Amino acid sequence: MSNAITEIETYGVERIPDADRTARPLDLFRVAFGGANTFATCVLGAFPILFGLSFWQGLAATVLGLVVGSLILAPLSLFGPLNGTNNAVSSSAHLGVHGRVVGSFLSLLTAIAFFSISVWSSGDALVGGAHRFVGLPDDDVSYAVAYGIFAVLVLVVCVYGFRFMLFVNKIAVAAASLLFVLGVFAFAGDFDPSYPGTLAPGDPLFWPSFIGAALIVLSNPVSFGAFLGDWSRYIPADTPRRRVMAAAFCSQIATILPFFFGLATASIIAEKASQYVDPAAPNYVGGLLAVSPGWYFVPVCLIALIGGMSTGTTSLYGTGLDFSSVFTRFSRVQATLFIGTLSVVFIFVGRFAANLTQSISTFATLIITCTAPWMVIMMLGYVTRRGWYDPEALQVFNRRQRGGRYWFAHGWNARGLVAWLVSAGLALTFVNLPGQFVGPLGHLANEADISLPVGLGAAAVLYLVLLALFPEPRAVYGPRGPRLVRAADTPVPPIVDAVTTPTVEPATW
Repeated sequence: MSNAITEIETYGVERIPDADRTARPLDLFRVAFGGANTFATCVLGAFPILFGLSFWQGLAATVLGLVVGSLILAPLSLFGPLNGTNNAVSSSAHLGVHGRVVGSFLSLLTAIAFFSISVWSSGDALVGGAHRFVGLPDDDVSYAVAYGIFAVLVLVVCVYGFRFMLFVNKIAVAAASLLFVLGVFAFAGDFDPSYPGTLAPGDPLFWPSFIGAALIVLSNPVSFGAFLGDWSRYIPADTPRRRVMAAAFCSQIATILPFFFGLATASIIAEKASQYVDPAAPNYVGGLLAVSPGWYFVPVCLIALIGGMSTGTTSLYGTGLDFSSVFTRFSRVQATLFIGTLSVVFIFVGRFAANLTQSISTFATLIITCTAPWMVIMMLGYVTRRGWYDPEALQVFNRRQRGGRYWFAHGWNARGLVAWLVSAGLALTFVNLPGQFVGPLGHLANEADISLPVGLGAAAVLYLVLLALFPEPRAVYGPRGPRLVRAADTPVPPIVDAVTTPTVEPATW
């Protein structure tokens, strides 16, 4: 494969040949950081203020959520270099070669949601800035044109593939960061770090608000879990694992820049608004444009364009890749065009016909709540397998074969699937998004949303218990055997073409 950015990438989810795996951990950093260094992250950074916290309390919640979320995310970067494919395919080792569709559809839904959010938020900022700066009409036609141009640009980059996306993010990381730093000078005169918030000391809503703000921040790095393999699969397998994990970890820690920007400007907006903004329907972009000095309108528009391109490309690229991994008749390019077109239709219908701009953020939160337990199963699976995988056996589904180490019972591994279903379902019952979605148990923690901690903890406990009660075949653990759990001497069916009828398929539940 050529390294030219203008050559369309032909690889899908098949294992990337060693000769073409020339990316570095720094490239992973650029793509992951670029995808989060956007207006969408600024909006998340504004939530501590919208929840009533003071600036310093909001900063503490932001740092806590960012560090914990980055620690959860970092191990998910290891599967790409090990197996040369994306994380959904790698999950075959723990959910079965058919069960891996769980990861594919989780990442597909997450990507569509975040692609929509990036197009809407960036398009709104572009139109709003142009309206204030040059008098562009602030109407549906302007928004439609902005969304359309933006979506098409993102789709073109994704069709060209990984190298072009990496090139865009190399520029975006430096440019967007510089523009955020420029915001320091734009708002220095208005910013007051002593902003007190709206919650009085000892208010019973303080801890629910603090925890809720931290979890919203934590959800941002967690949302990248299903996609890290899309980008890290081009990193050579012999790259030190600590460097790969460090790149993923630092890419999210670096997003303190847009988070801080959102937090600081939200405190300015709150002070100037003289009234609290409803957290169920925050209008951060409009408020930012209202308090920005005139000379900063152009930088705001550039942040919207550059940052939105980064988020949109990282989301849609992974969507096309995952769709092609489930429906193997589609090439990566065909799948990207198909899903991209559907996403664009969804963006226009959701914005102008169904008014889904608020609902999509709730939908994204619920998807992330379901993705977090899947990430835990992947991480614990990695630990119990001692980081050993059979890349060829992972490709059984894609090659329309059957059998192999990860066939388990008819291609499904009930241990991982049951752990994910139960923990994700339990987590959803604890969701508490006031005015949007509140689960049946959402009020138990004094109105705090503890869905993510519940999902993470339940998945960890349940998965290990199921591995202990129902040992997996010894063959899945490699030459060094299992760690922390025991194995069963269960035979593994050979890999055969799907049209071939196997003699007897041993049960490996």
